[in-house]
Amino acid sequence: MSLPVLLLDVDYNQEKDFLSTFEQDVADGLAEIDLQDDGDMPARTKSLKYMKQLQRVANREQEMLVVDLEDISQHERTVSELVSRIRKNARRYISLFSEVVDALMPEPTKDISEHDEVIDVILQQRRQQNERSEAGQQQFPNHLLRRYNLYFQPLRSDIAMAVRDVKGAHLGHLITVRGIVTRVSEVKPLLRVNAYTCDSCGSETFQDISRKEFQPIFDCQNEESCKRNGIRGTLHMQTRACRFSPFQEVRIQEMADQVPVGHIPRSMTVHVHGSLTRHMNPGDIVHLGGIFLPIPYTGYQAIRAGLLTDTFLEVHHIHQLKKQYSAMEITPEISEQIDDLARDPQLYTKLAQSIAPEIYGHIDVKKALLLLLVGGVTKTMGDGMKIRGDLNICLMGDPGVAKSQLLKYISKVAPRGVYTTGRGSSGVGLTAAVMRDPVTDEMVLEGGALVLADNGICCIDEFDKMEESDRTAIHEVMEQQTISISKAGISTTLNARTSILAAANPLYGRYNPKITPVENINLPAALLSRFDLLFLILDKPSREDDEMLANHVTYVHMHNTHPHLEFDVVDPTLIRHYIARARQFRPVVPAEVSNFIIEKYVTLRKESKDDDAQKKSHTYTSARTLLGVLRLAQALARLRFSDDVTREDVEEALRLMDCSKKSLHDDEEDAQHHDRSDVSKIFRLIKDMAKQARGGKKGRRTRGSRRLGKGPGGERDMDVDEEEDDADEMSMVDIRSRILSSGFTEAQLMETIIEYENLDIWMRVANNSKLRFIETD
Repeated sequence: MSLPVLLLDVDYNQEKDFLSTFEQDVADGLAEIDLQDDGDMPARTKSLKYMKQLQRVANREQEMLVVDLEDISQHERTVSELVSRIRKNARRYISLFSEVVDALMPEPTKDISEHDEVIDVILQQRRQQNERSEAGQQQFPNHLLRRYNLYFQPLRSDIAMAVRDVKGAHLGHLITVRGIVTRVSEVKPLLRVNAYTCDSCGSETFQDISRKEFQPIFDCQNEESCKRNGIRGTLHMQTRACRFSPFQEVRIQEMADQVPVGHIPRSMTVHVHGSLTRHMNPGDIVHLGGIFLPIPYTGYQAIRAGLLTDTFLEVHHIHQLKKQYSAMEITPEISEQIDDLARDPQLYTKLAQSIAPEIYGHIDVKKALLLLLVGGVTKTMGDGMKIRGDLNICLMGDPGVAKSQLLKYISKVAPRGVYTTGRGSSGVGLTAAVMRDPVTDEMVLEGGALVLADNGICCIDEFDKMEESDRTAIHEVMEQQTISISKAGISTTLNARTSILAAANPLYGRYNPKITPVENINLPAALLSRFDLLFLILDKPSREDDEMLANHVTYVHMHNTHPHLEFDVVDPTLIRHYIARARQFRPVVPAEVSNFIIEKYVTLRKESKDDDAQKKSHTYTSARTLLGVLRLAQALARLRFSDDVTREDVEEALRLMDCSKKSLHDDEEDAQHHDRSDVSKIFRLIKDMAKQARGGKKGRRTRGSRRLGKGPGGERDMDVDEEEDDADEMSMVDIRSRILSSGFTEAQLMETIIEYENLDIWMRVANNSKLRFIETD
């Protein structure tokens, strides 16, 4: 029984004529224009755009030919609904456009013999043979003659769909899908044109391959030799004359915000051809524009699947939502904003408070997270040894102090950020798993969260809930930044150049002041030493702080934005571009700063030894602590766009490290400490500066200098050196620079000066340009 055949009156020639006319009009218009683009000629955008690309293709300088649907939409004054037809029947229009491009392809304007391949030599010989022969010329497959890959770029107004929203009605359509790349196969050659050679007459035969399976040709079809002489020649495959195209299979998964309640994320297979291969890596968040097509199962899968078919997306356009720092495009407007931001004296505090401004407080934690985004300098020694520059930070604290929110924000701001939880992650899920490749049926490695976060940040929440066997899997990553695998006959080392940002709760959920800090933290020393900073965020009741926190939270809930701050919050996009420029600097440590770091490190070791003797130790000071100080100081220098680490950078790094350690003391130890208000902190900084200045003056005092001290009435004796008279005077410029670089504001500095001036601790002299301590009996 034969099925009825319906002939539909669809005139493809009309579309083909339009495409030919459209492209020919462009060619006619350009016939009068010099393609070298004279200087006194006005710029021709649309017409010159594609003809220049075709000329580059003819000269073997370009392989990727992108037809933008926006250009066709603007030129759609001649034919209606062309863009709509392309979007609904994209595969057909690929062949139509390719035929028109073949007709319009110009001749090369330079010698391209150096780019000749084996197929070019064969084609040249066949053309010469056809010229000498009286028989009809042989037709070559189109893929054999084309030196370009044609793609459609979707409209910019297209809304990216979720994977689960792609239905059967979209088959054959040009659509845009949003998702995260989970698996990327190796690039393999895909056969497009198969070449054969006859063992009798030596002629070549070409077979166009358009399906996944094909039937090879065995008998020679040459009319001039084999068939005329009655010889049945046998064909043999010739790999060198075949035409291959790069092919890559990618797996994308829908984003977490696209998954309905109670469902699991869905995946889609993506096929990438030609010049678009190697543009995606696992962990990338992308918008993929392509043609949604069906593909039948083959082999044993076809027997098992029956009438079912699989589907895939043939990619034509890739848009990276979060580009790497090195791939970011900086416009002149953004560059100007970055320059203005770099000149701001309160840059450090401004950028830190712009991180998650909806979260109240945690200024020092936000400063540490800013340095985590910037990172230190990764160095490679001559013998191949590497010293990591990425920072590792652990946030440990009571419930409800916004640890998880900070982790979520950092994972979104970072170009490559992966968020995972301790209970939902296994050692294999963090490092790498051995799986069977569905395409080649080989055992392959599939990277886990740490591999997906390569050159980025991996945020691990509920770090204390992880199993001990799974937690040890990240020890190598945190220091060596590699993952060594020996499974299923696969022995290799994967890169995991990532920063670890972990959040954990104390042993009993909340911090218990009745037990030691080590028992509260409940993490092994081998793991704690790998963290550059360990913050313990305690939820202590305080009327003033609780009232400000409540006002902040209620304002955010009422207005869906953060309260007004002292300055405008920097946009996350601008922060990302600023960090991208800052990471281009590689600051070094001068000799005088190196000596200062050595002195501080020796002091830290002595304090750690004393704490061990008194059983107050909660962290272990080792050589990793010294490396952590260097990394923090380098990040601060990068933030200033500087090539040298200064003493202030080291002091701020030590302050952050001291601040993270001071927060680990219990309430009784905190009560024994002095006032921790901002005014007191600024006063102690200025007092330390005075001590350093006085010590420097004593070192420069000459051997014959005298000091007779004060008289009974408090008056100074006349026999005092001139420079000793200024020993307790400091420049306000130096004080302002030091205080602002430490993260405080100008208003806080002036409040401190006025408050202690009223207490007769110091006084301003020399038209308020210097500050002098008032000495008392």
